[in-house]
Amino acid sequence: MDEPEAPRAPLGALVALCHEDEPRLRHLHRVPARAGRAVDLPEWVDPGLAMALSGTGVHRIWAHQAEAAEAAYRGRHVVVATGTASGKSLAYLLPGLTAVAEGARAPGGRAATVLYLAPTKALAADQATRIGGLMVPGVRAATYDGDTPPEERRWIRAHANVVLTNPDLIHHSLLPRHQAWGPFLRALRFVVVDECHAYRGIFGSTVALVLRRLRRVLERYRARPTFVLASATVADPAEHASELIGMPVHAVVEDASPRGALDVAFWEPPIVEAPDGSVRRRSANAEAADLLAGLVGSGVQTLAFARSRVGVESVASAAARTLAEVGVSTARAGPLAELGTPTPSGGPAQASLVAAYRGGYLPEERRALEADLRTGRLRGLAATNALELGIDIHGLDAVVMAGWPGRLASLWQQAGRAGRRGADALAVLVAADDPLDAYVLAHPDLVFGAPIERTIVNPRNPRLMATHLPAAAYERPLTEADAAVFGDGISGVLDDLVAEGVLRRRPTGWYWPVDSPPEPGSLRGAGPVVAVVEEHSGRVIGTVDRPGALVHVHPGAVHVHQGTAYVVLDLDLEGGVARVVRGDPGWTTRAQSHSQFELGQPLRTDRSGPVTVALGEVTVRTRVTSFQRRLPSGEVLGVHALDLPEQVLVTEGMWWTVDPDHLRTAGVPADALPGAAHAAEHAAIGMLPLFATCDRWDIGGVSSAENPQTGLPTIVIYDGFPGGAGYAAHGHSILREWLAATHAALVGCPCESGCPRCVVSPKCGNGNNPLDKTGAATLLAVTLAALDVEGPDPHADLPGPAVGPIGGSPSATVELAAVRLES
Repeated sequence: MDEPEAPRAPLGALVALCHEDEPRLRHLHRVPARAGRAVDLPEWVDPGLAMALSGTGVHRIWAHQAEAAEAAYRGRHVVVATGTASGKSLAYLLPGLTAVAEGARAPGGRAATVLYLAPTKALAADQATRIGGLMVPGVRAATYDGDTPPEERRWIRAHANVVLTNPDLIHHSLLPRHQAWGPFLRALRFVVVDECHAYRGIFGSTVALVLRRLRRVLERYRARPTFVLASATVADPAEHASELIGMPVHAVVEDASPRGALDVAFWEPPIVEAPDGSVRRRSANAEAADLLAGLVGSGVQTLAFARSRVGVESVASAAARTLAEVGVSTARAGPLAELGTPTPSGGPAQASLVAAYRGGYLPEERRALEADLRTGRLRGLAATNALELGIDIHGLDAVVMAGWPGRLASLWQQAGRAGRRGADALAVLVAADDPLDAYVLAHPDLVFGAPIERTIVNPRNPRLMATHLPAAAYERPLTEADAAVFGDGISGVLDDLVAEGVLRRRPTGWYWPVDSPPEPGSLRGAGPVVAVVEEHSGRVIGTVDRPGALVHVHPGAVHVHQGTAYVVLDLDLEGGVARVVRGDPGWTTRAQSHSQFELGQPLRTDRSGPVTVALGEVTVRTRVTSFQRRLPSGEVLGVHALDLPEQVLVTEGMWWTVDPDHLRTAGVPADALPGAAHAAEHAAIGMLPLFATCDRWDIGGVSSAENPQTGLPTIVIYDGFPGGAGYAAHGHSILREWLAATHAALVGCPCESGCPRCVVSPKCGNGNNPLDKTGAATLLAVTLAALDVEGPDPHADLPGPAVGPIGGSPSATVELAAVRLES
């Protein structure tokens, strides 16, 4: 077979893939190259550290590194929020390792310590390797996580002066057993919170509560460390960092590092004919796989991001097949080949130049992939956001994003993975067939020059506080002074915990009533994980969180791992095991569910003419009831019943109702209401990620022509996390802007009756039935007119012919939220 051709410039390789008869390159924007601005190392840097850095070629540092390091050295809490590969780590390594090295020369040998927190184990291990490679005299760095053996844990607690871990370990181990960490905590000078932009929504809110608990415990040891946070570009890094740690934080945002030019391309897949004769746009995953193969074949080392685990496997497998078909050798030597990982065909180990990387892989698989990517043996990688946040890899030639990544911040974070020092780089956004992607294609100004979305963190969520305050009371009795740490809302939560018998009130404070600690919950909202075990060998091939297990590894499901298909034999939720056998049956599976919704007492209600808008509690009861078997053509072979437990989600949502008489006058009769409300719900869900730091899968919705509680046409949008994540609440606060953009995207779509670009949802619980695009546009126009928004005329016609509803008229239509955790 032929080897990949000699490398060519990334943009030139992309242009070579363009089709003259079918233009796919919709927009091209060049981010110009930037010159660096270097300064001398601060005079206070430890000589041993300065010598170690000089040995790696670092003689001067970038100005933003110096500004952040100086602030931290002077004891000021600081966040450095600059681009990918801008060297943010030196901002905390300079003051942190200087303090540790000086402390190692003091009596006792550990007068200063550093605690480093990363959102993933992989990133902590990456930083530990870097610190160890510097070989600074007196620095003893070690990772401490769930994989650390007990004997190593004892040594680390007693001797390490730099501990690298994650918030989960702090929550589950360090804080409940802080006495064992006493000497380390007394000497704590710096707490580093790396990749802090990852801490958003429920996960970010729980981490914020863990950091507040950590501060309380440190007070017992009279330690007042300086917090240093590192972040990708976010809307207001100072505000976000302050919300995380509960104290004011200084922000360093001017990036002084150099980088080559970055070409950002918007790519639109072509319209193709489906097996049933209908026409539709080719999927973003299929198009991304072709781009990945084409770029790798041109010698361009490329990383492709897909939205889901299944998508990642599909992109990697398709790209590898394409390279093999055109005669490019896909074999590589290296760590992954030595693991004996099956190829997509299930044969013996012969690792490909293209591989997949996602959450659920075993640690040794991830480490091997990371090593091959760094050395260049791996030329193409398909990944979820596990790589976006998981490891410190940059300097690739190109990045391909299969669909809008959910947030503008994520788009720039993923695009920033491309770019070798001084060389031009390429980032390609392949538009998916959904409303948000279509809207971005038509409005590139939303990406270039637009402000980054606000990052939402809400540590004052009473449901979250109710899980962390008992743990805080076990670590140290709570007092009224703790309102300064947790916020004024603490008093009501404490009253409830006392009434429930969880805590006891004494004159001196609130106490945990027993000697053993409270049962720690998960920080990431997923709870226990289910191990996926191969039946014949007993080998654990991966893991799935419990909610995901009900959807992805139910009995009869086809589960894909590293390009190999497995069929699930049974699912034992109590034992946390799904047994599988290897083999591709020739079809895929898709779970189907049934849900019931209940609206709670509104926290806020606003009425404007025929429209009423509310914010409040929403209870969602969901049960996976069956699954479909589908051929690659999309043909459904059969539907099979399942008997699985019900899942109950109590969360926060917003909803609005519209007077049916006004809708009828505007042209939406009663028989069109189900499809109109359903289509408007889908379109609104598709557009909310443009305004809040969420993606479509973080939120859900339900619509009905006559809601049993309101008695009116009602559309509900809710957060897919217990207690809420602030997404629906943010949508409520910017409802006019949100629905105006939704209406514009809907009427601007050239389709006749609805398509994935406007009202067809990839995760609709009702099979996208019924949908009425024309009715949805009118419903949104009536809503906006009532909200005093200038613009859409509720009587205006859509471009193209008016159409009626698609399908029947069920009483309620559903788009379920699915909590996806790629770690």
